[in-house]
Amino acid sequence: MRVTSRIVAAVAAVLLSPAGTPAIAAPARTAPATTGTGAVTTGPCPPVPSVSRPPRPAPPRADPAQRAVGGAALATPGLVTPAGSPAPPAVPATSWLVADLDSGAVLGGCGPHEYATPASVQKLLLAATMLPRLDPRQVVTVTAGDLDAEPGSSAVGLVEGGRYPIETIWLGLLLKSGNEAANALARLGGGPDGQAGGIRAMNAEAHRLGALQTHAVTPSGLDGPGQFTSAYDLALIARACFADANFRRYDAAREAVVPAQPALREKAFQIQNDNQLLYRYPGALGGKTGYTDLARHTYVGAAERNGRRLVVTLLGAEVTDRRGWEQGAALLDWGFSLPRAAAVGRLVRPGELASPPPTATGTRPPLAAAGGPARVDPLGHRWARPGPLAGAALLLFGATVVGALAGRRRRRAAAGRRA
Repeated sequence: MRVTSRIVAAVAAVLLSPAGTPAIAAPARTAPATTGTGAVTTGPCPPVPSVSRPPRPAPPRADPAQRAVGGAALATPGLVTPAGSPAPPAVPATSWLVADLDSGAVLGGCGPHEYATPASVQKLLLAATMLPRLDPRQVVTVTAGDLDAEPGSSAVGLVEGGRYPIETIWLGLLLKSGNEAANALARLGGGPDGQAGGIRAMNAEAHRLGALQTHAVTPSGLDGPGQFTSAYDLALIARACFADANFRRYDAAREAVVPAQPALREKAFQIQNDNQLLYRYPGALGGKTGYTDLARHTYVGAAERNGRRLVVTLLGAEVTDRRGWEQGAALLDWGFSLPRAAAVGRLVRPGELASPPPTATGTRPPLAAAGGPARVDPLGHRWARPGPLAGAALLLFGATVVGALAGRRRRRAAAGRRA
């Protein structure tokens, strides 16, 4: 009865396994990209100058599984680079990451999964969410609610009652970081709930992309309670944006014209792209600048060199001897200096992670769908102990297997006696 005993023990182990133990084997996953030897080097990030700023909000409690998304080496508050690589430039930013837009390889970073406040780079999440939803040729009317933004914050110059093609509003968003443009696009893509629906859609898109540390409260990136992201998440979002042909065209435009509004006696005017990388870095593809007193300088930039496209993300940067885009340019130069095989992790694919979506409050459910407390493994899978129905089914299956094996043993014994 040794085989039968083992079957019974196995079934019992499944049924009685604690909440923290997977009930089934984890599905196969692509291993995180690493260097050829799998080795990385880590160390502290360079210090960031202390400045006067509003009190930083308390970030969400760190989730070890979310911090390891893309590879265990990325779960560090410090510096992570491929073994044997030259030291990256010591930029005064609280966190940064450099990745390959095409392969998804993460070349290095500083606190890649540390929570930070996004400022206007959050507009990239708005773009990733709304570009597939909105017809750029449609002409829409700007409302008073769209213009309701923090006084003195960045704006394009759209006017209440003005009628603009959605493409013009995208150009205003990406070239001039217009907060009224962000409000309008979130409202237009948010369905019956307007801007609130647009923000919910942004958070759902962040979850789909695997940006599990990102939570949007405003469509523009203006500071709001509970609004966070990470350098790693921003790279996922930027990768989704640069996969869209319209985004690449808008984001690389150096200038655009906002059409006249004759009925409102408003003349046409020209806008220029604020991203200096486009003008001063060979091979620049685009990106996004950001700043608030709370977030400090934030930046996303992308460039191509010798058929290789890299993206850099920075959060919490201070301007000492270099502006945000210049810090990004220095990190891009460092990334291009590395061999193509060099990596310390990878960007996960959209839809790859299997965690539940955020709730309306932005938190993720602590319980899995079936039965009890969930466990999240380092790749983001959620497991739960079997619920009552699942347990009954397993018990019935186990009893059937045990009975069949016992019957087969009796038949073999009888056959042996006849021989």
